[in-house]
Amino acid sequence: MTASIPAVRIQTVTIPVADQERSLAFYRDVLGFEVRADAAYGGARWLSVAPAGSSVDFTLHLPFPGQAGPGWQHGIVLHTDDIAGVVAALRAASVEVTEPEQVGWGVQSQFADPDGNGFVLLQQG
Repeated sequence: MTASIPAVRIQTVTIPVADQERSLAFYRDVLGFEVRADAAYGGARWLSVAPAGSSVDFTLHLPFPGQAGPGWQHGIVLHTDDIAGVVAALRAASVEVTEPEQVGWGVQSQFADPDGNGFVLLQQG
């Protein structure tokens, strides 16, 4: 028998970065994400970004003590209705992006942020 818990939602995905300013420039200026929070927090900086309209944000943080350094986060999927346009825009911003490929659930491509955190672009269909 499985225990039943009240409904939960994903609110934040933390992404470790080496330089918050460099990462902010990438997520805001290259990916077009909006800044959701940018404030001092317990001697650190709380910096969150998200695609417009998303209920989930990414917190770009310096690694916590004992945590793996930047670049370990992989497999975050970003959905788009125009993968060719997103790939072209990323390449125009000098981001290395794999060629879009047909997979069983749509067309996908991959890229990484300046710290090596990996993302999948997906156009379903």
